[in-house]
Amino acid sequence: MKVVKFGGSSLANGEQFQKVLNIINADPTRKVIVTSAPGKRFEQDTKVTDLLIDYAKKTIKHQDCAVIVQQIWARYSEIAQFFDLSPDTIAPLHQELCDLPTISYPDNDFLMAAFKAHGEKLNAQLLALLLQQKNFPARFLDPQEAGFLVSNVANDAQVLEETYQNLSRWRDIPEILVVPGFYGVTPTGSIATFSRGGSDITGAIWARGTAADLYENFTDVNAIYAADPRIVTKPHPIKIMTYRELRELSYAGFSVFHDEALIPAIQGQVYINVKNTNHPELPGTLIVPEKNFHPKNIITGVASSNHFAALYLHRYLLNKETGFTLKLLKIFYQFNISYEHMPSGIDDLTVIFDKRQFTEKLRQQMCAEIKRVLQPDQLEWIDDYAIIMVVGEGMRNKIGAMQNITTPLAQRHVAIHMINQGASRISIMLGTKKEDAAAAVTQIYHQFFK
Repeated sequence: MKVVKFGGSSLANGEQFQKVLNIINADPTRKVIVTSAPGKRFEQDTKVTDLLIDYAKKTIKHQDCAVIVQQIWARYSEIAQFFDLSPDTIAPLHQELCDLPTISYPDNDFLMAAFKAHGEKLNAQLLALLLQQKNFPARFLDPQEAGFLVSNVANDAQVLEETYQNLSRWRDIPEILVVPGFYGVTPTGSIATFSRGGSDITGAIWARGTAADLYENFTDVNAIYAADPRIVTKPHPIKIMTYRELRELSYAGFSVFHDEALIPAIQGQVYINVKNTNHPELPGTLIVPEKNFHPKNIITGVASSNHFAALYLHRYLLNKETGFTLKLLKIFYQFNISYEHMPSGIDDLTVIFDKRQFTEKLRQQMCAEIKRVLQPDQLEWIDDYAIIMVVGEGMRNKIGAMQNITTPLAQRHVAIHMINQGASRISIMLGTKKEDAAAAVTQIYHQFFK
């Protein structure tokens, strides 16, 4: 039994829907189908989720929504027309879209979540109608009926543990179940969404809950690659990798698969196969547990991300001052800031942040509080910062891997500001200037994939 998730590009228009129908028809073990909202049909197109966000904002401001509703509905009606679905058949979907502003929500955050979620919900309902038109034994399953329960956080929910027991009831249903991705319902019945791209998470939760044999994640790329194709020309496709390899690479920018979606899959030990909707005959990339995995290469991939910043603190005898780090962490907690890494020396330390959580005002306030409380000899905010992740199960027992990573960077005059090897010994993190990140990825890639 397989759980199958289709991304936004896979469900963007009628032609793509037909490919999805063919994929479902080709394998009768594909029993749970998870949908995303319609994505972009062409480069300048707008995703339906973004249109729904605009719809929600207009509703909150009590503005006229007629035009935006028409734009949203045009995407679904275009798909329905491609398959000659009658207007009467899809009329309830249109009414559901129009009725969104009339529903009572706990607050505007939950209003936004409900509006966003309908990109996936309407698409799941439409796909179920199309499967029924083709005489598939299929039905739409609402998350509330399924028992898909999430925490009471409107736009960044977490799955509740009882969900897995609830979903296990649906494993042996003879019908094909079409379920919307991206959202669940709170114990009080409100819609709450995962973070953006959360349909991957939904698929993984269903795969664990139903004890699926395989979780197929269909997207618009042939495989996960050893480096970003925008940086390295025709990089090596990864045939097989471990959960933790993908988790490490996702952290630094591998965006093919939502990194949070790995957690339910790991907990359920469900294999994941990332495949291309446009070329389903290709093997894609298989993601497996670490146990009994035998790497064929020293590294599996190298990735970079530029959305980091660093805070450098210098204070003499810092290593002998009891409670210095505790005071610093309390300040982060006070400002609701999480940090990524904190490499340190005897007189200094560097704190690395995901800078997307800062406004300029928040950054200044936090730095001012650090100066007041800790009185460092030097405090410097470094905005020009990139993280490079070099990942591979093959590095665990390989002597000289670090030299092979750093030597080509030295030859290219790429300065390394920070080095951190994970406790698992399958990843090495480097800090560089943003302008050096692409060159670093290219040099490391060619060192290991000649």
